[in-house]
Amino acid sequence: MLRWLFGKGARRARVERELAAIAPECWSRVMSRYAFLQGLTAEEEAALLHRSAWLLASKGFSGVHGLLVSEEMKLAIAVQAALPIMKLDPRLYEGWTEIVLYPGGFLIPRSDVDENGVVHEYVEEAAGEAWEGGPLILSWEDCGPDQDDVNVVIHEFVHKLDLYQGEADGIPWFGLHGAGISVKRWQAVLQASYEDFCSRVEAVEAAIPADLDPESPAAEPWYAALPLDAYAAADPAEFFAVSSESFFVNPAALAACYPDWYQLLAAFYRQDPLTRLGMVRTAPSPQTPEP
Repeated sequence: MLRWLFGKGARRARVERELAAIAPECWSRVMSRYAFLQGLTAEEEAALLHRSAWLLASKGFSGVHGLLVSEEMKLAIAVQAALPIMKLDPRLYEGWTEIVLYPGGFLIPRSDVDENGVVHEYVEEAAGEAWEGGPLILSWEDCGPDQDDVNVVIHEFVHKLDLYQGEADGIPWFGLHGAGISVKRWQAVLQASYEDFCSRVEAVEAAIPADLDPESPAAEPWYAALPLDAYAAADPAEFFAVSSESFFVNPAALAACYPDWYQLLAAFYRQDPLTRLGMVRTAPSPQTPEP
C-alpha cells in the first residue's frame, strides 16, 4: 500500500496478477482498435502487454461525473500509455498514483500575465492534463481510435516523462537508459525544430484572411499545411508532447520535416514507428488555400 501512496510501481507479484487477468480476447479487441499499434513484432507486443499490466497494477483509475470505468476501458488507456515506455524502464512513470477519467472534455482554470503585468483569468476546455506530482486527467471520449493524428493519452503521458526529473521543458531524463543521447544535443535539435515550427505557424496565421476566425473550422485547411498540430508552438514542452503523438501515431510528416528530431525521438523511445507502420516520409503540402 505504501508503495502506491508514494507513487512507486507495483511489485512483480501484483504485476503478474494483472497480467494473468487480461483476457486474450479483450487484449485482441483493444489492439485491433488502434491502427498505430499494428506492425509490432511478437516480442514487442509481449513487452507492450507487460508494460500495460504494470500500469494497471501501479495506477488507480477513477471515473467522475458518473462515468463507470470498465476493465476494458482501463486496458485501452494502459495500452496507449504503455507504448512510449514499451522499451524503457517503467519507473519513468513513477511519482504519481492516479488516472482520472471524465466522460468528455472538462474545464481547467487558467491565468496568464500579459506584457503589462496584468493577470488574466479564464477557463479552458481540455481533453487531458498532467499535473506535476499529481494525477493524470483524461477525457474518455477523446481516448478512442477516431482521433486522426491526435492522441491525448500519449500526449499526457509524455508530459509525465518530461516531469519525471523536474519541470516540463521538453527535455526528459536520460538517466535510466541514456540511449547515448546528450542533453546538449537534445536541447539543440529540440530548439532548432521548435523555432522552425513556430515560424511555420506564424506564416500560416499570416496567410489566413483577416475576415476569417483563425480558431474556426474554416481555417483548418491552412493549418493542414503544418507537419504538426499548431499547439506544438505553445512552448518546447508542448512541442515534445505533440511531436511524440505524431511520432507514434502518424510519423510521416514529422520524419520528413524534422529528420534530426525524429531520429532523436527514435533513439530515446528505442522505436521506429515510420518503419513499423510501413510509411514513407511525406511532408504536408506547402500550398495554402485560396482566400
